[in-house]
Amino acid sequence: MSQHLFKAIILAFASAIQGAAMSIFLFPHYIPSGGAAGIGVLLNYIWAVPYATSIWILNAVMVIAAFKWLGTSNAVWTMFCVGAAAFTIHSLSPHIHHPIGNVWVDLVIGAFLFGFSVGILFKMGASSGGMDILALIISSFIKRPPGSILFWINSLILLVAGVVIDWKVIMYALICQWFGTKLIDIIGKGSVSIPVLKKYSGAKTLR
Repeated sequence: MSQHLFKAIILAFASAIQGAAMSIFLFPHYIPSGGAAGIGVLLNYIWAVPYATSIWILNAVMVIAAFKWLGTSNAVWTMFCVGAAAFTIHSLSPHIHHPIGNVWVDLVIGAFLFGFSVGILFKMGASSGGMDILALIISSFIKRPPGSILFWINSLILLVAGVVIDWKVIMYALICQWFGTKLIDIIGKGSVSIPVLKKYSGAKTLR
């Protein structure tokens, strides 16, 4: 199996996990998983804009920035990952009308799956689009872990979501962000060794 094909399979799988985490565990509680998703939740809550549509549009802008600041390879793989995640969300969201369980249980599961999947994307030299791209760009300049940068960027957006939708959203979303971005940095920096990713990713470990 070629390196590019294997990488595509891994990225598609990770992106599908990300999309499933958002659609099944987070969105039913109106918990945004990040900045782009936070804006998506706001648009869906106010104007019933489909999640997949808003995420596609928002990511299109950020992918343009990825081409300029992160390079063609990262931008192309990011577009691939955004497409896979959006397809998963588009496929699952119409069938998820109510939360599966308790908000805290869904929050923990959703945050874990989200952080794990995005950590793999970063490790493989791609991202899930949206504010992740901005975090990677800033990280390349100030040499700080992208997960912590992503936390602060998303926190500002989530604050707005909490004010508009419900103050509880702030608490849930920030917990999701803290847990998820910590996991992103653990996987992205190589604190957890995943041999198959190390062999095939060809990406530099994030510092």
